[in-house]
Amino acid sequence: MLRTRTTRLPAALLAAACATAAVAVTAGVGAPPARAAGGGGEAFTIGDPRITESSGLAASLRHPGVYWTHNDSDDGPYVYAVDSGGRTVATVTLRGIEPRDVEAISTGPDGRLYVGDIGDNLGGKWPEVWIYAFAEPAELRDQTVQVTRYRVRYEDGPRDAEALMVHPVTGRAYIASKKQGGGGLYQGPEQLSATGVNTFRRIADAPWTTDGAFSPDGTRLVLRGYFAATLYRWKDGAPADPDPVSPPFQRQGESVAFTADGRALLFGSEGKDSPVWRSPLDDDQLPDTVRPLPGASASAAPRSPDPSGSPGVPSTDSASGSSGSGAGEQVTGVAFLLAVAGAMFGLRRRKRGG
Repeated sequence: MLRTRTTRLPAALLAAACATAAVAVTAGVGAPPARAAGGGGEAFTIGDPRITESSGLAASLRHPGVYWTHNDSDDGPYVYAVDSGGRTVATVTLRGIEPRDVEAISTGPDGRLYVGDIGDNLGGKWPEVWIYAFAEPAELRDQTVQVTRYRVRYEDGPRDAEALMVHPVTGRAYIASKKQGGGGLYQGPEQLSATGVNTFRRIADAPWTTDGAFSPDGTRLVLRGYFAATLYRWKDGAPADPDPVSPPFQRQGESVAFTADGRALLFGSEGKDSPVWRSPLDDDQLPDTVRPLPGASASAAPRSPDPSGSPGVPSTDSASGSSGSGAGEQVTGVAFLLAVAGAMFGLRRRKRGG
């Protein structure tokens, strides 16, 4: 069983903020963004003013260069298709549902999109959560679709979660819970039932997770948090051989997806005009069915942008996208973390003094 350890959140927030601030000051985040040769850097920016809390990301199976995303809570039953330039090309309304806390989206081998209404910020108040599934539209246009709703419960009781992953070969659904001291990876039944309760059972420990994704061939799993990400080999229906990868420093790192060709990870963030960063995988990190490019190695380029904000040229399968907002993103992120850490420590002091 995979086990991880995490530090207490206030200390981790302060340490991460201070470390990143120090690097940013040393490197000069205000400098013009450089270009990396290996395809790492900002892929595109989500420019739709309606999308201010992008919480999940999934590459389309039917439309090359298109990604599906959605807002967190307080938006409505909407899913957005965003092209590789960051433009919204379709808004899909899910008929007959009232989402509570949508946190994740994933594609399945059956051609459907799976949306995870699985958040529980109250730490396990909801006795059940839901997964919505609908056929990925053949045409990219604004439309309303019928969905199938699956009821979900955990074998060990309610919990907060933000990551839903559907295996691209078996079609089995997995959820990673989000917990300060480390959560769990939960496996759903072989086939989800639309008529009964689907019980998810814990199969492994997991780090603090805000999103996750399988590679297109199902041989790799990535789980990300605010400050870290881990890539696993998927062996015999479970994660193995954890390999840390470095996500970019973001305002609030919420989403992760594989590119359609499996050669890179895309990291997204909440916030208005949020950039999506492309991080190429090293040769030994590539999914089993993906061959290294002749005469080139992803290891020659950074896996993800460093805190100084040095985006590179995106690959052809993602977008030609814009760059230049990276430096501001890093500064905003540093300020956000310092403010949160300070507030949390202040709260702890007031509690002690009371």
